[in-house]
Amino acid sequence: MTADAERYEERSDGEEDVPLGGYAVLAGTFTAAAAVLAGVARRQGVRLPDQVPPWDVVLLGAATYKASRLLTRDKITSFVRAPFTRRKGHALGAEVMDEPRGDGVRRAVGDLVSCPFCSSVWVAGGLVAAYAWTPRATRLVCAGLGAVTLADWLQYAWTWTQRTTEE
Repeated sequence: MTADAERYEERSDGEEDVPLGGYAVLAGTFTAAAAVLAGVARRQGVRLPDQVPPWDVVLLGAATYKASRLLTRDKITSFVRAPFTRRKGHALGAEVMDEPRGDGVRRAVGDLVSCPFCSSVWVAGGLVAAYAWTPRATRLVCAGLGAVTLADWLQYAWTWTQRTTEE
């Protein structure tokens, strides 16, 4: 396989090239981090919970949603994305739209940090690992992120209500 073929494979739908090698590096990094965390947890005697209550799943879900939006769409976190993305435009509320740039691993990271769906897997992985070690502290962090999620929805509801009454 040539160097170009390792870096990119043309998509069958005719769209831009996909940095498969970069994606493989990211997938390997995620898998290695999960394995290291599992090994460290085992060595430290961390006992996994026998069950995860549904409320904790909801809390983890809301926190994952908000943290991935903060990472991928918030103006304030642009500095994290800047080496891997360029500003494409503005979205609803205070969110911005960035698009990946570069090629290889840089482009793959750009895809990851500009896509809330993609980054949510990484965020959820981190939150689940934290939940295994320190469930109480993780619940508190998740509750805070969940509160921000609720506040966002209330802001959108308020704006919608104002627009509806003005018409």
